[in-house]
Amino acid sequence: MSTKPSREEKKDAIVLAASPHVAFDGWGYEALTAGANDVGYDANTARRLFPGGAIEAISQFAMISDRAMMDTMESADLDNMRVRDRVILGVRARLEFLAPHKEAVRRGLGLLMLPTHAVLMAKITHTTVDNIWYLSGDRAADFNYYTKRTLLGGVYAATVLYWLDDSSEDHQDTWEFLAKRIDDVLKIYPLKAKIQKSIEGFLKGTLLKSKCNV
Repeated sequence: MSTKPSREEKKDAIVLAASPHVAFDGWGYEALTAGANDVGYDANTARRLFPGGAIEAISQFAMISDRAMMDTMESADLDNMRVRDRVILGVRARLEFLAPHKEAVRRGLGLLMLPTHAVLMAKITHTTVDNIWYLSGDRAADFNYYTKRTLLGGVYAATVLYWLDDSSEDHQDTWEFLAKRIDDVLKIYPLKAKIQKSIEGFLKGTLLKSKCNV
C-alpha cells in the first residue's frame, strides 16, 4: 500500500517542477502553480504550501540543493580524501545538482541580493558552507568555526557567480576557478590562525601585567 507524500515531499516536488517555469515567470505563484500542475496539484495547494510565496520557495529550493549535496558527500570515500578535496567536492556537488536549474538560480539570486532579503541570503549561504565543513570533518567550536565558514562563504559566492556565466564544457572552467580559490583560502587560513594566536597571546600578556600592577 502506497503512502501519501508528506508536506515536505509535496513542497520538494512542486519547487523542482516549478524550476523550468521560473526561467520565464520568475519565482512567484505563477511558476509555483505551473509546477504544481505538472506534478498533479492545483493552485490552491501551491499557495497553501508556500504562503510566503517566492522567498519561501527559494528557501525550499536551497534545502533541496543542500540535501543533494550532502548525499553526494556522504556516499563518497571521504576518509581517503584531503580536507581540500572534501570541500571542493561539496561545492561542486551542489552546483552539479543545480546545473539543470541554472536560470532558476539566477532568478533566485536576483531576489536574494535585494537588501530586504540580505538576512535570508546570509542564512542560506551559512547553512551550505556549514554542512560542507561538517561533512569534511570540521568540528571546531571556537573562533575557527566562524573564520572557516566566512572564508568558504566568500569562495562559494564567487564560484556561484562564475558558474552562472560559465559556458565551458561540463563547467570545467568553474572547477578550475574553485580549486584555485580553495587553495588561496588554505594559504590564508594558517596566516590568520597565527595572527589570532598572536593577538590572544598579547591580550593575555597585557591582562597578566595589569593584574600584577594592581
